[in-house]
Amino acid sequence: MASELSSTTTRGPANIGGGENRGKKCNEANGATKATLNEPTSGAAAPCSRVDSNSQSEMMSRQPCDDSKTAGGGPGCSRLVAAAAASASLSGLMLGYEMGLTSGVLLQLRGVLSLSCRQQELLVSSQLLGALLICLAGGPVLARYGRRRSLLLSAGLVVTGTLPLMAATSLAALASGRAVVGMGTSLSGTAACLYIAEISPRERRGLLVTLYELMLVVGVMLGFGCSCAFAATPRGWVYTFGLVIPPALLQMGALAFLPPSPRFLVARGQPERAREVLARMRGGAREQVEEELREIQMGLKEESEHSFAELFGAKSNMRSRLLTGAALVFLQQATGQPNILSYASPLLRGVGFRSDAAATLASTGFGAVKVAGTIPAVLLVDRVGPKSFLCAGAAAMGMSLAALGALTLQSRTHLSSLCVSQLPSNRTGAPWDRDAADAAQPFLPSTPVWPTDGDNGTVRSGPVDHRSSSLKWASLFSLLVFVAAFSIGLGPMVYVVLSEIFPAGVRGRAVSAVSAINWATNLLISMTFLTMTEKVGVPNMMFLYAALSFVLLVFVILCVPDTRGRTLEEISKELAKKKHFEFSLCKKVQNPARSGMSGEMAPNIL
Repeated sequence: MASELSSTTTRGPANIGGGENRGKKCNEANGATKATLNEPTSGAAAPCSRVDSNSQSEMMSRQPCDDSKTAGGGPGCSRLVAAAAASASLSGLMLGYEMGLTSGVLLQLRGVLSLSCRQQELLVSSQLLGALLICLAGGPVLARYGRRRSLLLSAGLVVTGTLPLMAATSLAALASGRAVVGMGTSLSGTAACLYIAEISPRERRGLLVTLYELMLVVGVMLGFGCSCAFAATPRGWVYTFGLVIPPALLQMGALAFLPPSPRFLVARGQPERAREVLARMRGGAREQVEEELREIQMGLKEESEHSFAELFGAKSNMRSRLLTGAALVFLQQATGQPNILSYASPLLRGVGFRSDAAATLASTGFGAVKVAGTIPAVLLVDRVGPKSFLCAGAAAMGMSLAALGALTLQSRTHLSSLCVSQLPSNRTGAPWDRDAADAAQPFLPSTPVWPTDGDNGTVRSGPVDHRSSSLKWASLFSLLVFVAAFSIGLGPMVYVVLSEIFPAGVRGRAVSAVSAINWATNLLISMTFLTMTEKVGVPNMMFLYAALSFVLLVFVILCVPDTRGRTLEEISKELAKKKHFEFSLCKKVQNPARSGMSGEMAPNIL
């Protein structure tokens, strides 16, 4: 957190989760501390981005919380802190769960309600719209009511939005409920990360913040799994939506007995109460409590000396840094991660999985891959650096998407495969996705697809293409590689970079502004995916995402600094000395050797 960074702060390990989205989250508008964003989605989101002091040694000595003091003499992690962190981390579980269930319930609802492509886009994007709205308005809520009360409010919003989803019989009710749930999960993501970071001792902050990220990716896996479990159940979406209520109620019950964060109390002019809370959380180590209280007060004073307008000025190349962060999150979402998660089951249905249940079952692998993909990010980021992970992830994403485009091109996957749950019958009475040979030989491993126009399944002239089983499984493998590459690279590493390239005084405001761009981009591409697919086809959309992945790779190589092994202050001072973004970029491309001949270290440009 910005207020708790010392002059010797080093870069901490990556966050887990994918930002997918994500599921991406906003920090306070007043910049009280650095923002966190979700994979959700999909993208949306975004995971908790964290940078704190002593993080290098923290990675070497992560231990379970106990009531003892740490080896370095600092305060231990009390049971109160552990309970508070676990309760707040339920927000990650709920956010991930909502991200994971989308594609599965979409297959059920589009058939029951006869949803068109545009209506399906509205249903998916309504949650993102709610998240964007609360992202823009969440700062005052967090500043006025604090993190703990904001978590209580967000859990209440999740329950309030879920109840109409369970009883909904119309698109309007579903979209409204999803929007309210989106508001709740977005607010809770921000509040949870801030609350955990502010109550945790620095020696254990990485471990406890990581707990949130782990819960997020586990939630994604549970979302896919539950939507699969109820795929064949009549009105199965009712149970899938409803399973988010128990953790929300559990969180509300637990938070009612937990204290507010000390930092919020200091900001509200209650230092004595903050001292009491710190003493409870740190086991009564008076000297450590007083030192931490002074750090909080100094951090708040430093933040008050900076304004939001500084982000758009040329001083210290702040405008260039902001443009770099904005471009990074835009490209992160534009590579298609939110759509791959949100439309995973319809996409798999389109590439050859014959039933909704089979497609939903295949999509559950995405959740497991996301969990597995985060492990290298946590263990190796300090050794390898976020830039290397970004490059490797972008390259793997580009190649997997190109392969998926080629595979769907061969299988001639069309819009009807993504938008229409059941194609109309032909004149013989057989479904359009089965010809006479299929009717006579149901054991064959492939089904033909008739190209159609629009949402009504009108048949166009053209040959029937039989998808082979190998194309189906190769497409699934390509999608899994894409999800794994995102989870290792762009998911966690984008927000590590964002938390490092801005100085402490404006870091919260900067990442808050960038996270609004993240949500807006996520919303834009999610609400236009099926429409774009209708215009250009699934293969061309995959090729477009692949091209954007390679654009991202080039951007990272040329414009993102290598922050491995450097303190936050060293990174900020180096970036402040650079010339403007455009001039620096042209100079690096045209004359890369000159800086290497200089007596000074050649800086990475933004």
